[in-house]
This record gives sequence, C-alpha cells and structure tokens, in this order.
Amino acid sequence: MPIMIDAHEDLAYNMLSYRRDYRRSAVETSALETDAHDPEKGLTPLGWPDYQNGQVAVIFSTLFAAPRRFSTPADQKNVYDDANQAHELYMRQIDMYRRLCGENPDMFQLVTNRAELTRVLSAWEQEPARYPEVTHPVGLVMLMEGADGVREPAELEEWWQAGLRLIGPSWLGARYCGATNQPGPFTREGLELLERMSALGFTLDLAHMSMESALQALDRYEGPIIASHANARALIKGEQGRWSERHLTDEAIRLLIERGGVIGLVPFNKFLDATWSVEQGKSGVTLEHTVAAQIDHICQLAGNANHVGFGTDFDGGFGAQSVPAEVDTIADLQKIGPILRKRGYTEGDIEAILGGNWRRHLEEHLPAA
Repeated sequence: MPIMIDAHEDLAYNMLSYRRDYRRSAVETSALETDAHDPEKGLTPLGWPDYQNGQVAVIFSTLFAAPRRFSTPADQKNVYDDANQAHELYMRQIDMYRRLCGENPDMFQLVTNRAELTRVLSAWEQEPARYPEVTHPVGLVMLMEGADGVREPAELEEWWQAGLRLIGPSWLGARYCGATNQPGPFTREGLELLERMSALGFTLDLAHMSMESALQALDRYEGPIIASHANARALIKGEQGRWSERHLTDEAIRLLIERGGVIGLVPFNKFLDATWSVEQGKSGVTLEHTVAAQIDHICQLAGNANHVGFGTDFDGGFGAQSVPAEVDTIADLQKIGPILRKRGYTEGDIEAILGGNWRRHLEEHLPAA
C-alpha cells in the first residue's frame, strides 16, 4: 500500500473550534459528537488510527480562521475582524500543533525541513503501519490558508522562524489578492507579500485565489507554486455559482504544470458535482468515476502523472456524509489504487498520485535543516 500525503487538513481549527481529538479514530470521534450532523461540521473522516490504516505519513496542516463577514451566525468560533485578531488566532494554532506533537511524539511530529521529513518517512518505508501492532508518527507541515494573519509582509520572517512553510494568501475574501468570493488582482501590498515570500523560500498556494490573481501569481511569483486543494473546473458538473472562482481552469492547470507544481484534488462531492446535495446521499459521486476522471484530466493535460495528488480538505466545513460513496475515512482513499490500475496507470503512477508527487515537492523545496 503506497504512502499517502494529504496536502490540506484543518486540524488546529477543528481542535480549537470543536475540541476534536485527532488521536482518536474517526469512528470514536463521531460516536462522541452529538452535533456531528451539523452541515458545517459533519462526521469526521479523520483520526490517527485511520492515518495508520491508510498509510497517511504526512499532512499539510493548516492555520485557518474565518473573517467574521464570511462566518455563519451559528459558527462564531475562530473568527476575526482584523489582521491583529487573525495573527493571534494563527499563532494560537501554531502553539496547538507544537503541543500536539510535543505531548504525543509517537503520534505526530512537526516537519519544517528535509531532515525531519526524512526521519518521518523512513519509518513508514521500513515497515508499513498495521494498526495497532505497528504504528508510526504522522508528519505535520504547516500551511497558512488565508494570509490575513500576516499583518504586514515585513513580518514574514517571523512566520518562517515559527515553522510555517506554505502560504495561501486567500480564502473567501482576502486583503492581499482576489479570492473565491472576491474577484480581482493582487493588491500593491499583495505583490510585496509575493516578493518577500519568494525571498524566504515559502511555497505559494493558489487554492481559493480568483483566477485573475492565480494567473498573475503564476506569471510573477519566483518561488515554488502549488494548489493544495482544488479541482479541475472543466469537469465539475452543473452551475458552480459563487464557487466558480474556487477551482482551476485548464489554462491555470497547464501553467501550474509548467512551473512544476502539484494540484491536490478535493474529494468533496459538491466540488466534484455542483448539482449534488447531501439529501441525495453519497452514491451519486464516486472514486471510480468522478474522482478518477479528475485525475485523468490533469494527467492528460500534463502528459504524465507527476502533477496531481490529494488535498482532501477533510473537516474543512463538510463531513463523511459529503464525500464519495466508497469513502468513510481517509484510509479509504487507498481504494483509488485499484481503480487507477484498471485504467492503465502503473504502480509508479499510483504511488506518485497518492503521495510521491507531494513528497517530491517537499524534498525539493523544504530547507535542508
């Protein structure tokens, strides 16, 4: 079973907002939560035993909080009104990751450089996890989703020293550039942010950018670029409405491929089929057809399997009720392997898609030590 790397999970946000304990299994957490059918939350597909069963060795774990103007009346946890409040919330989430790893080093370890990445992956390579008999720590690479917590570009050095390695400047709205609900280009301050990010070695995440900003970034940013969690817009069935800016055009995908980037597919049913609703149940969206078609599309644009992976965004505002039919926990994403094999993908292709492409990115762009 190949090693898996997931390029997007909002772990700290859910630990702080809902007191989710990711040391438990997804089944244990769901049994404990009485409000798990809240559409903003849902049944979690995540937990440490599930990471072990799915060979999930590394996660891009986010710093995320919501601008109050985009929050719902029922969800006022981890929201902010200004950059100072966002900065405080993000620093609190860094502390949460440090405590999680410091108190549970056999379960989670922060990854900020290649030496730490090698240490985490070597354990998984020497012997695959077989929970509960054989288990390994999961590496956490910190990614900022929405850069409002960066009060000014000059303070990026502070974030680098804190262990942050990837930054997505936008979410639904953003100070620095266009976003999902805010079309437009980078601001003057946003262009300064890009310059300073590149100089320090940050990876730029295009996820949630407006297409104008994404194309601008692909043209101007001199450092590494990815899309941690986004799908191919051309394959999404139905009218996407306000989410149309959320996913990537073929033009953006081609440019990202030219830059050596990787795209993390989001197995959220609404982002795979805009006509889907939770009332329809899970059966209408599948790994076998819908997700595999997204993988095919990106691989065909690239001419190889080197630029696509997963960025599940699991626990990112939807739960296990809203993911493809074959999936109950993150471990079930390993089912994509036999599906791709039937479509003619090689074992090397499957290993690349499940984790190898993200591993290559980290090995090329993390600092040595």
